Amino acid sequence: MNEALMTIGLALLAYIIGSIPSGLIIGKLFFNTDVRLYGSKNIGATNTYRVIGLKAALPVFLCDVLKGAIGVLLFSSLGPIYMLLGGILAMVGHNWSIFLGFKGGRGVATGLGVLIALSPLVALICFAIWGIIVYFTKFVSLGSIVAAIAGPFLMWFTNESIWFVLFNALAALFVVIRHRENIQRLLAGQELKVERVKRGE
Repeated sequence: MNEALMTIGLALLAYIIGSIPSGLIIGKLFFNTDVRLYGSKNIGATNTYRVIGLKAALPVFLCDVLKGAIGVLLFSSLGPIYMLLGGILAMVGHNWSIFLGFKGGRGVATGLGVLIALSPLVALICFAIWGIIVYFTKFVSLGSIVAAIAGPFLMWFTNESIWFVLFNALAALFVVIRHRENIQRLLAGQELKVERVKRGE
């Protein structure tokens, strides 16, 4: 009974930590700016960069990554399946934050944090893939989608746990679904690039 209560408590904690809207808090607290009012109106690091700049986007990115890693590590003593549960709940919290009326970001940075906690090598390769694509195309969404899809294949090729492979496949599907509007804009040539926008836009 105590173990079940502890698991439930950790699950709620992982979700609540994931729900913390880093972009909104940092934007408002340090730059007097609500990033939801500009650019893509997303609370993630990419839109924070568009609206405020790297000085805000970097700490937002690091905080969102940390949320995912903490979600996994909360369950590190209970085994890989529970670790995956913690990571999933952190991502769910970021995407459907209890503090934002169950709205949120795309979950890519938080997903990266989960991946770092599960397999640093795969996380590094996925981040490199993301960086190369974003550097040459300026489309963060495209880099995120391709890196996410590469994740389960890299997990398989590096002989990680089958549970980690299946999780990454599910996470990749999750990222693609969350980016469905971005995919439509990419196909229509209307996707926003990772560049600064004017506050009036």
